[in-house]
Amino acid sequence: MQQHPFTDKIIDILTKHFGTDSKTVFDLSPMIQYLNHKTKSANSGSKARSSFGNLYAIYVLTEDYLSFAESGESGDYSQYEGADFSPLLQRMRELPFGSKLQNHPLNNRANDEFHKFFPQETRRPILRKVDTQKYWINESLLKVNVSGREINLARAVIDIIDSYAKTKRTSFNQFIKDCERLKTLEKEDDESIIQFIHELIAPEKDARIFEIVSYAILKQYYAEKIIFIGWKRNDIRKEILRLYKTGRTNANDGGIDFVMKPLGRFFQVTETLDVKKYFLDIDKIEHYPLSFVIKTTLPISKIRNHLKEGAFQQYSVESVVENYMKAIERVINIPVLLKLFDTVVKKGGLRQVLDEIIKWSKAEFNDMSDDVNTVTKG
Repeated sequence: MQQHPFTDKIIDILTKHFGTDSKTVFDLSPMIQYLNHKTKSANSGSKARSSFGNLYAIYVLTEDYLSFAESGESGDYSQYEGADFSPLLQRMRELPFGSKLQNHPLNNRANDEFHKFFPQETRRPILRKVDTQKYWINESLLKVNVSGREINLARAVIDIIDSYAKTKRTSFNQFIKDCERLKTLEKEDDESIIQFIHELIAPEKDARIFEIVSYAILKQYYAEKIIFIGWKRNDIRKEILRLYKTGRTNANDGGIDFVMKPLGRFFQVTETLDVKKYFLDIDKIEHYPLSFVIKTTLPISKIRNHLKEGAFQQYSVESVVENYMKAIERVINIPVLLKLFDTVVKKGGLRQVLDEIIKWSKAEFNDMSDDVNTVTKG
Protein backbone atom coordinates (compact mmCIF):
# COMPACT_ATOMS: atom_id res chain seq x y z
CA MET A 1 0.00 0.00 0.00
CA GLN A 2 1.07 3.62 -0.55
CA GLN A 3 2.47 4.93 2.71
CA HIS A 4 2.45 8.56 3.83
CA PRO A 5 2.14 10.20 7.26
CA PHE A 6 -1.68 10.23 7.28
CA THR A 7 -1.78 6.49 6.52
CA ASP A 8 -1.01 5.89 10.19
CA LYS A 9 -4.08 7.91 11.15
CA ILE A 10 -6.21 5.88 8.74
CA ILE A 11 -4.93 2.65 10.31
CA ASP A 12 -5.68 4.06 13.78
CA ILE A 13 -9.27 4.80 12.73
CA LEU A 14 -9.67 1.34 11.21
CA THR A 15 -8.26 -0.21 14.39
CA LYS A 16 -10.78 1.73 16.46
CA HIS A 17 -13.58 0.28 14.36
CA PHE A 18 -12.28 -3.18 13.48
CA GLY A 19 -9.52 -4.05 15.93
CA THR A 20 -6.93 -6.53 14.70
CA ASP A 21 -8.64 -6.75 11.30
CA SER A 22 -7.63 -3.16 10.46
CA LYS A 23 -4.68 -4.07 8.20
CA THR A 24 -6.73 -6.70 6.37
CA VAL A 25 -9.57 -4.23 5.85
CA PHE A 26 -7.12 -1.70 4.42
CA ASP A 27 -5.64 -4.24 2.01
CA LEU A 28 -9.03 -5.55 0.83
CA SER A 29 -10.89 -2.27 0.41
CA PRO A 30 -10.45 -0.14 -2.75
CA MET A 31 -12.52 2.56 -1.02
CA ILE A 32 -10.12 2.84 1.93
CA GLN A 33 -7.12 2.76 -0.41
CA TYR A 34 -8.68 5.55 -2.45
CA LEU A 35 -9.09 7.65 0.70
CA ASN A 36 -5.45 6.91 1.47
CA HIS A 37 -4.46 8.29 -1.97
CA LYS A 38 -6.59 11.40 -1.48
CA THR A 39 -5.28 12.27 1.98
CA LYS A 40 -1.54 12.19 1.35
CA SER A 41 -1.31 15.99 1.70
CA ALA A 42 -2.79 16.00 5.19
CA ASN A 43 0.47 16.40 7.09
CA SER A 44 2.30 18.43 4.47
CA GLY A 45 1.04 21.78 5.73
CA SER A 46 -1.52 24.22 4.37
CA LYS A 47 0.58 24.91 1.30
CA ALA A 48 0.49 21.32 0.06
CA ARG A 49 -2.09 20.29 -2.48
CA SER A 50 -5.42 19.28 -1.01
CA SER A 51 -8.62 18.27 -2.74
CA PHE A 52 -11.98 17.98 -1.03
CA GLY A 53 -14.53 17.75 -3.85
CA ASN A 54 -14.30 14.03 -4.56
CA LEU A 55 -13.87 13.18 -0.88
CA TYR A 56 -16.94 15.18 0.06
CA ALA A 57 -19.04 13.59 -2.70
CA ILE A 58 -18.28 10.22 -1.11
CA TYR A 59 -18.76 11.69 2.38
CA VAL A 60 -22.28 13.06 1.83
CA LEU A 61 -23.48 9.91 0.07
CA THR A 62 -22.04 7.76 2.85
CA GLU A 63 -23.82 10.00 5.37
CA ASP A 64 -27.03 9.52 3.41
CA TYR A 65 -26.39 5.76 3.38
CA LEU A 66 -26.07 5.73 7.19
CA SER A 67 -29.14 7.91 7.54
CA PHE A 68 -31.14 5.40 5.51
CA ALA A 69 -29.79 2.53 7.61
CA GLU A 70 -30.87 4.32 10.80
CA SER A 71 -34.26 5.40 9.48
CA GLY A 72 -36.06 2.25 10.58
CA GLU A 73 -37.06 1.36 7.03
CA SER A 74 -36.57 -2.08 5.51
CA GLY A 75 -32.80 -1.75 5.69
CA ASP A 76 -32.39 -3.01 2.13
CA TYR A 77 -30.37 -0.24 0.50
CA SER A 78 -30.99 -1.70 -2.95
CA GLN A 79 -34.63 -0.62 -2.53
CA TYR A 80 -33.73 2.95 -1.53
CA GLU A 81 -35.14 5.58 -3.89
CA GLY A 82 -31.86 7.55 -3.80
CA ALA A 83 -30.75 10.97 -2.60
CA ASP A 84 -31.61 14.21 -4.40
CA PHE A 85 -28.85 16.29 -5.96
CA SER A 86 -29.56 19.68 -4.35
CA PRO A 87 -29.43 18.56 -0.69
CA LEU A 88 -26.23 16.62 -1.41
CA LEU A 89 -24.50 19.64 -2.94
CA GLN A 90 -25.75 21.88 -0.14
CA ARG A 91 -24.33 19.46 2.42
CA MET A 92 -20.96 19.35 0.61
CA ARG A 93 -20.81 23.15 0.79
CA GLU A 94 -21.45 23.08 4.55
CA LEU A 95 -18.31 21.07 5.14
CA PRO A 96 -14.92 22.69 5.88
CA PHE A 97 -13.30 24.11 2.70
CA GLY A 98 -16.42 23.15 0.75
CA SER A 99 -18.37 26.39 0.33
CA LYS A 100 -17.56 26.82 -3.39
CA LEU A 101 -17.71 23.21 -4.54
CA GLN A 102 -19.48 22.52 -7.82
CA ASN A 103 -21.52 19.57 -9.09
CA HIS A 104 -18.62 17.86 -10.90
CA PRO A 105 -17.48 15.50 -8.10
CA LEU A 106 -20.98 14.08 -7.73
CA ASN A 107 -21.53 13.72 -11.45
CA ASN A 108 -18.27 12.30 -12.78
CA ARG A 109 -14.99 13.43 -11.24
CA ALA A 110 -14.99 11.14 -8.21
CA ASN A 111 -15.78 8.12 -10.35
CA ASP A 112 -13.24 9.07 -13.02
CA GLU A 113 -10.46 9.56 -10.50
CA PHE A 114 -11.32 6.33 -8.69
CA HIS A 115 -11.04 4.49 -12.02
CA LYS A 116 -7.67 6.15 -12.64
CA PHE A 117 -6.32 4.76 -9.35
CA PHE A 118 -8.00 1.35 -9.80
CA PRO A 119 -8.28 0.67 -13.56
CA GLN A 120 -9.01 -3.04 -13.03
CA GLU A 121 -11.89 -2.31 -10.63
CA THR A 122 -15.23 -2.36 -12.46
CA ARG A 123 -17.16 -0.75 -9.60
CA ARG A 124 -17.48 3.03 -9.11
CA PRO A 125 -18.13 4.82 -5.78
CA ILE A 126 -21.10 6.89 -6.95
CA LEU A 127 -24.21 5.56 -8.68
CA ARG A 128 -26.43 8.05 -10.47
CA LYS A 129 -29.75 7.96 -12.33
CA VAL A 130 -29.47 10.91 -14.69
CA ASP A 131 -33.14 11.38 -15.59
CA THR A 132 -34.29 11.62 -11.95
CA GLN A 133 -31.10 13.18 -10.54
CA LYS A 134 -30.96 10.51 -7.82
CA TYR A 135 -27.69 9.37 -6.25
CA TRP A 136 -26.43 6.40 -4.25
CA ILE A 137 -23.12 5.35 -2.78
CA ASN A 138 -22.00 2.00 -4.16
CA GLU A 139 -22.76 -0.15 -1.14
CA SER A 140 -20.47 -2.96 -2.31
CA LEU A 141 -17.47 -0.62 -1.93
CA LEU A 142 -18.46 0.03 1.69
CA LYS A 143 -18.20 -3.65 2.56
CA VAL A 144 -15.39 -6.19 2.76
CA ASN A 145 -15.40 -9.85 3.74
CA VAL A 146 -12.87 -10.83 6.40
CA SER A 147 -12.72 -14.51 7.32
CA GLY A 148 -16.30 -15.07 6.26
CA ARG A 149 -17.54 -12.02 8.19
CA GLU A 150 -18.96 -9.01 6.35
CA ILE A 151 -17.58 -5.71 7.62
CA ASN A 152 -19.27 -2.38 6.86
CA LEU A 153 -16.87 0.53 6.40
CA ALA A 154 -19.34 3.44 6.29
CA ARG A 155 -18.60 4.94 9.72
CA ALA A 156 -14.86 4.51 9.22
CA VAL A 157 -15.10 6.36 5.88
CA ILE A 158 -16.83 9.28 7.62
CA ASP A 159 -14.22 9.35 10.41
CA ILE A 160 -11.29 9.28 7.96
CA ILE A 161 -12.58 12.21 5.91
CA ASP A 162 -13.49 14.16 9.07
CA SER A 163 -10.00 13.62 10.43
CA TYR A 164 -8.40 14.74 7.17
CA ALA A 165 -10.45 17.95 7.08
CA LYS A 166 -9.60 18.67 10.71
CA THR A 167 -5.88 18.17 10.02
CA LYS A 168 -5.98 20.49 7.00
CA ARG A 169 -7.90 23.11 9.00
CA THR A 170 -5.24 23.04 11.69
CA SER A 171 -2.51 23.45 9.07
CA PHE A 172 -4.27 26.37 7.44
CA ASN A 173 -4.85 28.12 10.75
CA GLN A 174 -1.13 27.77 11.44
CA PHE A 175 -0.37 29.23 8.01
CA ILE A 176 -2.46 32.32 8.78
CA LYS A 177 -0.77 32.64 12.20
CA ASP A 178 2.63 32.49 10.49
CA CYS A 179 1.57 35.25 8.10
CA GLU A 180 0.28 37.41 10.95
CA ARG A 181 3.47 36.82 12.92
CA LEU A 182 5.58 37.93 9.96
CA LYS A 183 3.57 41.15 9.78
CA THR A 184 4.82 42.09 13.23
CA LEU A 185 8.50 41.70 12.37
CA GLU A 186 10.65 44.78 12.20
CA LYS A 187 11.92 45.97 8.82
CA GLU A 188 15.31 44.48 9.53
CA ASP A 189 13.67 41.03 9.40
CA ASP A 190 12.21 41.43 5.90
CA GLU A 191 14.40 38.57 4.70
CA SER A 192 12.21 36.16 6.69
CA ILE A 193 9.12 37.36 4.83
CA ILE A 194 10.91 37.14 1.48
CA GLN A 195 11.96 33.54 2.15
CA PHE A 196 8.44 32.66 3.31
CA ILE A 197 6.87 34.01 0.10
CA HIS A 198 9.50 32.26 -2.04
CA GLU A 199 8.45 28.99 -0.41
CA LEU A 200 4.77 29.64 -1.19
CA ILE A 201 5.32 29.62 -4.95
CA ALA A 202 7.45 26.49 -5.18
CA PRO A 203 6.19 23.99 -7.81
CA GLU A 204 4.96 21.46 -5.24
CA LYS A 205 2.82 23.92 -3.26
CA ASP A 206 -0.96 24.14 -3.29
CA ALA A 207 -2.45 25.60 -6.50
CA ARG A 208 -4.81 27.88 -4.58
CA ILE A 209 -2.00 29.41 -2.53
CA PHE A 210 0.04 29.83 -5.73
CA GLU A 211 -2.81 31.76 -7.35
CA ILE A 212 -3.22 34.00 -4.29
CA VAL A 213 0.51 34.75 -4.04
CA SER A 214 0.75 35.34 -7.80
CA TYR A 215 -2.06 37.86 -7.57
CA ALA A 216 -0.48 39.62 -4.58
CA ILE A 217 2.86 39.96 -6.39
CA LEU A 218 1.42 41.02 -9.75
CA LYS A 219 -1.00 43.49 -8.18
CA GLN A 220 1.81 45.26 -6.36
CA TYR A 221 4.17 45.05 -9.34
CA TYR A 222 1.70 46.67 -11.72
CA ALA A 223 0.66 49.24 -9.10
CA GLU A 224 4.13 50.75 -9.60
CA LYS A 225 3.42 51.24 -13.31
CA ILE A 226 1.83 54.37 -14.75
CA ILE A 227 0.42 54.81 -18.24
CA PHE A 228 -1.00 57.85 -20.03
CA ILE A 229 -4.44 57.43 -21.53
CA GLY A 230 -7.24 59.62 -22.85
CA TRP A 231 -9.90 59.97 -25.50
CA LYS A 232 -8.43 63.15 -26.97
CA ARG A 233 -4.89 64.50 -27.38
CA ASN A 234 -5.54 67.34 -24.91
CA ASP A 235 -7.27 64.98 -22.46
CA ILE A 236 -4.34 62.67 -21.64
CA ARG A 237 -4.15 61.66 -17.98
CA LYS A 238 -2.00 59.43 -15.80
CA GLU A 239 -3.46 56.09 -14.73
CA ILE A 240 -2.02 53.51 -12.34
CA LEU A 241 -2.36 49.93 -13.55
CA ARG A 242 -4.75 48.08 -11.26
CA LEU A 243 -5.13 44.33 -11.10
CA TYR A 244 -8.44 42.85 -9.95
CA LYS A 245 -9.13 39.29 -8.83
CA THR A 246 -12.31 37.95 -10.41
CA GLY A 247 -13.33 35.56 -7.63
CA ARG A 248 -12.32 32.47 -5.69
CA THR A 249 -9.45 30.30 -6.85
CA ASN A 250 -10.28 27.31 -9.07
CA ALA A 251 -13.56 28.99 -9.96
CA ASN A 252 -15.47 28.26 -13.16
CA ASP A 253 -15.03 31.84 -14.41
CA GLY A 254 -14.56 31.37 -18.14
CA GLY A 255 -10.79 31.47 -18.10
CA ILE A 256 -10.23 34.79 -16.35
CA ASP A 257 -8.54 34.87 -12.94
CA PHE A 258 -7.28 38.46 -12.93
CA VAL A 259 -8.28 41.52 -14.95
CA MET A 260 -6.12 44.62 -15.39
CA LYS A 261 -7.60 48.10 -15.65
CA PRO A 262 -7.41 50.26 -17.76
CA LEU A 263 -5.58 48.06 -20.31
CA GLY A 264 -8.15 45.26 -20.17
CA ARG A 265 -5.58 42.49 -19.94
CA PHE A 266 -6.75 39.05 -18.80
CA PHE A 267 -4.68 36.63 -16.72
CA GLN A 268 -5.24 32.92 -16.20
CA VAL A 269 -3.35 30.98 -13.50
CA THR A 270 -2.65 27.31 -14.15
CA GLU A 271 -0.38 24.47 -13.11
CA THR A 272 -0.90 22.31 -16.17
CA LEU A 273 0.85 22.17 -19.53
CA ASP A 274 -2.10 20.37 -21.10
CA VAL A 275 -2.52 22.07 -24.47
CA LYS A 276 -6.27 21.42 -24.57
CA LYS A 277 -6.76 23.32 -21.32
CA TYR A 278 -5.01 26.42 -22.69
CA PHE A 279 -6.95 26.44 -25.92
CA LEU A 280 -10.22 25.81 -24.08
CA ASP A 281 -9.57 28.95 -22.02
CA ILE A 282 -8.77 30.88 -25.21
CA ASP A 283 -11.92 29.60 -26.93
CA LYS A 284 -14.10 30.60 -23.96
CA ILE A 285 -13.32 34.26 -24.51
CA GLU A 286 -13.23 34.13 -28.32
CA HIS A 287 -9.44 34.33 -28.67
CA TYR A 288 -9.12 37.52 -26.64
CA PRO A 289 -5.42 37.69 -25.64
CA LEU A 290 -4.61 35.94 -22.37
CA SER A 291 -1.54 36.06 -20.15
CA PHE A 292 -0.81 32.74 -18.45
CA VAL A 293 0.76 32.50 -15.00
CA ILE A 294 2.09 28.94 -14.83
CA LYS A 295 3.23 27.01 -11.76
CA THR A 296 6.38 25.63 -13.37
CA THR A 297 10.10 26.35 -13.54
CA LEU A 298 10.31 25.32 -17.20
CA PRO A 299 11.84 28.06 -19.40
CA ILE A 300 9.29 30.17 -21.23
CA SER A 301 10.74 29.20 -24.62
CA LYS A 302 10.15 25.52 -23.82
CA ILE A 303 6.62 26.25 -22.63
CA ARG A 304 5.76 28.08 -25.86
CA ASN A 305 7.35 25.36 -27.99
CA HIS A 306 5.41 22.70 -26.09
CA LEU A 307 2.13 24.55 -26.64
CA LYS A 308 2.88 25.11 -30.33
CA GLU A 309 3.78 21.46 -30.89
CA GLY A 310 0.60 20.41 -29.11
CA ALA A 311 -1.42 22.82 -31.22
CA PHE A 312 -0.06 21.31 -34.45
CA GLN A 313 -0.91 17.82 -33.18
CA GLN A 314 -4.43 18.95 -32.41
CA TYR A 315 -5.19 21.18 -35.42
CA SER A 316 -2.42 20.56 -38.04
CA VAL A 317 -3.36 23.77 -39.91
CA GLU A 318 -0.68 26.45 -39.53
CA SER A 319 -3.06 29.42 -39.70
CA VAL A 320 -5.23 27.94 -36.94
CA VAL A 321 -2.17 27.22 -34.78
CA GLU A 322 -0.83 30.75 -35.25
CA ASN A 323 -4.23 32.17 -34.32
CA TYR A 324 -4.12 30.32 -31.00
CA MET A 325 -0.48 31.19 -30.31
CA LYS A 326 -1.14 34.89 -30.92
CA ALA A 327 -3.81 34.74 -28.21
CA ILE A 328 -1.13 33.84 -25.64
CA GLU A 329 -0.10 37.39 -24.80
CA ARG A 330 2.45 36.63 -22.10
CA VAL A 331 3.76 33.62 -20.20
CA ILE A 332 4.83 34.13 -16.59
CA ASN A 333 6.55 31.15 -15.02
CA ILE A 334 7.93 30.84 -11.47
CA PRO A 335 11.36 32.35 -12.29
CA VAL A 336 9.69 35.39 -13.91
CA LEU A 337 7.31 35.73 -10.97
CA LEU A 338 10.27 35.70 -8.59
CA LYS A 339 11.99 38.44 -10.61
CA LEU A 340 8.86 40.57 -10.46
CA PHE A 341 8.69 39.92 -6.72
CA ASP A 342 12.31 41.06 -6.32
CA THR A 343 11.40 44.28 -8.13
CA VAL A 344 8.48 44.81 -5.77
CA VAL A 345 10.71 44.24 -2.73
CA LYS A 346 13.31 46.74 -3.96
CA LYS A 347 10.56 49.35 -4.34
CA GLY A 348 9.29 48.80 -0.79
CA GLY A 349 6.16 46.77 -1.56
CA LEU A 350 6.95 43.64 0.48
CA ARG A 351 4.51 44.30 3.32
CA GLN A 352 1.71 45.10 0.87
CA VAL A 353 2.25 41.72 -0.79
CA LEU A 354 2.04 39.95 2.57
CA ASP A 355 -1.14 41.86 3.49
CA GLU A 356 -2.72 40.82 0.20
CA ILE A 357 -1.79 37.17 0.77
CA ILE A 358 -3.40 37.23 4.23
CA LYS A 359 -6.53 38.99 2.95
CA TRP A 360 -7.19 36.56 0.09
CA SER A 361 -6.19 33.46 2.04
CA LYS A 362 -8.78 34.31 4.67
CA ALA A 363 -11.36 34.97 1.97
CA GLU A 364 -10.53 31.68 0.26
CA PHE A 365 -11.19 29.67 3.42
CA ASN A 366 -13.82 31.83 5.11
CA ASP A 367 -16.17 28.86 5.43
CA MET A 368 -14.05 27.60 8.34
CA SER A 369 -15.09 28.38 11.89
CA ASP A 370 -12.59 28.66 14.71
CA ASP A 371 -14.36 26.41 17.13
CA VAL A 372 -15.94 23.65 15.04
CA ASN A 373 -13.78 20.84 13.72
CA THR A 374 -16.48 18.66 12.19
CA VAL A 375 -19.81 19.73 10.71
CA THR A 376 -22.45 17.23 11.75
CA LYS A 377 -26.06 17.04 10.80
CA GLY A 378 -28.30 18.46 13.43
